[in-house]
Amino acid sequence: MTTRNETAKPSPWKTPRVRWLAVILGGCLILGAAYGVYWVRDLRYSVYTDDAYVSGNVVEITPRVSGTVVAIGANNTQFVKAGQTLVRLDPSDAKVALQESEAQLAKTVRQVRNLFATTSELQANVQVRRTELAKAQSDYARRARLARTGAISQEELQHAGDAVSAAQAALLAAQQQFAADRAWVDGTTVKTNPAVRDAAAAVHAAYLNYARTVLPAPVSGFVARRDVQIGEHVSTGKPLMAVVPLNEVWVDANFKESQLGDMRVGQPVRLISDLYGSGVVFHGHVIGFGAGTGAAFSLLPAQNATGNWIKIVQRVPVRIALDPRELARHPLQIGLSMKAYVDVRHDSGQRLPEVASSGHLYSTDVFQSVAAQADATVQRIIAENEPAAAGASGPHRLAARLGARRPAMLATPAPASSPVALSD
Repeated sequence: MTTRNETAKPSPWKTPRVRWLAVILGGCLILGAAYGVYWVRDLRYSVYTDDAYVSGNVVEITPRVSGTVVAIGANNTQFVKAGQTLVRLDPSDAKVALQESEAQLAKTVRQVRNLFATTSELQANVQVRRTELAKAQSDYARRARLARTGAISQEELQHAGDAVSAAQAALLAAQQQFAADRAWVDGTTVKTNPAVRDAAAAVHAAYLNYARTVLPAPVSGFVARRDVQIGEHVSTGKPLMAVVPLNEVWVDANFKESQLGDMRVGQPVRLISDLYGSGVVFHGHVIGFGAGTGAAFSLLPAQNATGNWIKIVQRVPVRIALDPRELARHPLQIGLSMKAYVDVRHDSGQRLPEVASSGHLYSTDVFQSVAAQADATVQRIIAENEPAAAGASGPHRLAARLGARRPAMLATPAPASSPVALSD
């Protein structure tokens, strides 16, 4: 039996321990509900991998001609601009070859000009022989009329007929010689003559070899893997160094095959690099999928049909393009680790769309100036050895005249009366 002054026992739900447990349980329920909402709205559409790395173009600098290195213009870690000289080779041999080809081109131009002049001479000789034949035929016809009246002897008439035959043979020989010489220049000018073109091509090739003793940077970027020294004799195709344009990098993320079912080209991607941490988020999008798994294209592909087989989940490389503006603010280097989150919410497109590229993905105009300079050198040599006056009034005019009068030049005119018929 209790007394009035006896204290009542507190309710077990009002103890501090129970209240704290209730608060913790309520917080867990709230967090669980929030996570459930987040999973339903976003997380179930996100595919994650930390097997992702930064990739980029590694532009190899390789010589097109062999030679001895006399200068190096950049070292590892240095930034170079497109067109900047990276390596110089000894140009002595290439310079001598260029000078020889230039001299041969000048000689060929003068020889072709001589051919045009000779053709003009032979053309004039054909006209002379034609005139002589006409004179002989006229003399023979006049003597034939006199022979019928007995004014001249038959022997003199025979001599006149022989003169006509000799004139015909001389005209035929002149025409054949003219045709043979004309074959070298027919339908051409000095610049378009095959011999001049051949010599010009030799100059062009020699100029390119001379220009290739200087190796410029094809693109702007950072120098890496320099493996060349002063005095070293390098051969064609030997890698000397590399230039890496870090403003054009991308991410290759290797996703498990079980993660690719809802992944499509164009889906947005969030990326976090180990370099900057979670405070810097890169944004990109999927631009393509590898044609096979990494194991299929490895140096030693797995042979699953031999030995004891163990199933291993395969991974497929997925290429992700980065936002250039974010990349400019936070540069990345090739090989850095990344975490990739692909949003696969919209998966209505094709998984492997057949999208062909249009135009050039990468190009450089650093080497175009060399070809233009080679053409300018060829034109200069031809102009120096083909004076403007000769080009305007000589070979060019002769070529037009030859083309216009070709049938008449090669046709042998028949005599007015046959010497044999008259002698009979």
